[in-house]
Amino acid sequence: MWRPEWDGFVAIIKDRVKPALGCTEPVSTALAAAYATHLLGCQPERLEVLVSGNLLKNGMGVGIPGTGEVGLPIAAALGSTCGNPDKGLEVLADVTPDFVKSAKAMVEANRVSIAVTETPSVLYSEVLATAGNESARVIIRDGHTNVTLQERNGKAVMEASVQDPEHFADKEVSTPEMSIEAIYEFATTADLDKLMFIEESAQLNCALSEAGLHEDFGLKIGKTFKKNIERGYLTEDLSVLAMMRSSAASDARMDGAMLPAMSNSGSGNQGIAATMPVVAVAEQIKASTEQLIRALVLSHLSAIHIKSHLNTLSALCGATTAATGASVAITWLLGGKLDEVSNSIFNMFGDVTGMFCDGAKTGCSLKVSTSASAAIKAALMALDGIRITGHEGIIEDDLEKTIDNIGLLGNQGMAETDTMILKIMTTK
Repeated sequence: MWRPEWDGFVAIIKDRVKPALGCTEPVSTALAAAYATHLLGCQPERLEVLVSGNLLKNGMGVGIPGTGEVGLPIAAALGSTCGNPDKGLEVLADVTPDFVKSAKAMVEANRVSIAVTETPSVLYSEVLATAGNESARVIIRDGHTNVTLQERNGKAVMEASVQDPEHFADKEVSTPEMSIEAIYEFATTADLDKLMFIEESAQLNCALSEAGLHEDFGLKIGKTFKKNIERGYLTEDLSVLAMMRSSAASDARMDGAMLPAMSNSGSGNQGIAATMPVVAVAEQIKASTEQLIRALVLSHLSAIHIKSHLNTLSALCGATTAATGASVAITWLLGGKLDEVSNSIFNMFGDVTGMFCDGAKTGCSLKVSTSASAAIKAALMALDGIRITGHEGIIEDDLEKTIDNIGLLGNQGMAETDTMILKIMTTK
C-alpha cells in the first residue's frame, strides 16, 4: 500500500537521517572551515571562528575523528587542511596522519582562534579564513550543513535565508501531517520495498557498536557490560543488550572513531539511540528483516517528530527523545499496537525527561545507555496496559499535547539551565 502523502515521510527521513563522521557540532565547524578554505583557494594562514554558546558546549570535550584530540580548534584546523565540503557531515572522511600533523601544527602555532558570539541561532558557526590580504568567510546556522553566507574579500558570493527548522531537502514534496498515529500507520503498512533504505542505519551504527565492544574507546561502557555478562554478573536480557549495544556505539563515536554514525535530526548519538536498542531487541527475538525495517522507520520517524518540537540544540539530552522513538518501535516489535505504542511514549516522558545536556563528550554514552534501558522498561509496561496518566506531572491525556509540553520544557523552561551549564563549563 502507498499513499501520495507518504512520499513526504520518506523525504523527511532521508533529510534527517544521514551518515555523520564525528560529533556533528565540531563537524559543522569543520565544514564551515572547509568551505572557507575552498573559497579562499589556498591553505589559510589563520582561522578565526565564532560560534554560538550551544555549539561551543557540544564542541569542547568531544573526540575529533582520527586525531586523538578533542575540541573545536583541531576540528576547524582539520576542516581547513583536508575537509571536503561536498561530503557534508562526512567532511573529515579524508583525514590522514599527515593532515592531522598539519592541523595540530596550526593549532599549536595559535593560528586558530575560537570565540563565542551573541546570536539568536542556537547552532551557529562562522569561520573567517585569511592568507595574506585574501580572506573568505562562511556562516553555517540553524542546521549543521545549512550554509547561509559565503563571502570572498568582503563581498558575498552566496547568501541564503535561514531555513525553517522544519524544512527538508525535497522541495518537490509537501510536508505531511506529523503525528504518532500517522507515523504508526505509515511504518507498519507502507510498501516494504520503499522503506528498505533505512537498513543502512542498522549497518552503520552496528559497525560503530562492534568497534566499541572490541576496542578501548571512551569510558568503555559497552565493553563493561560485555565483560560483566562474561563474568556472570549480568545476563543477556533485553535491557542489558540494548544498553550494551547502544553505549558501545556511543563510546566509539564520542572518542573519535573513524566510522560514521547514522545520525537522526543532526545528531549521531540520537541516531544511535533510535537504532541500536531496536536492533538489539530485533536480534534477541529473531525478528524478520521486514519487522526490523518497519521498526527502524517507526523509531527514526517518531524521534524526528518529537525532536521537531525542540530547538536544534537544547538543554534536554537528545538521547532521551531518540530513545523514545526506539521504545515505540520495541513496543511494536513485541506485539503492541497503536494504544500500547502511545503508552510507551507517555512512560518515557514520565521517566527520563529532564536529563540535561552538558555538552558532547565520552560521558554521553552513559546517557545513551540509560535512555536505552528506559526504552525497554517503558515498552514492557505499555504492553501490560500500564501508562503514566494525565493526572501526573507534565503528562496530558492527549499524546500530541504531551509532546508539545516536552517542546515547551526544552525550549523555554530549561533556557536558564542551558545558560548555567555553559557558564560552569567555560569557567572550570
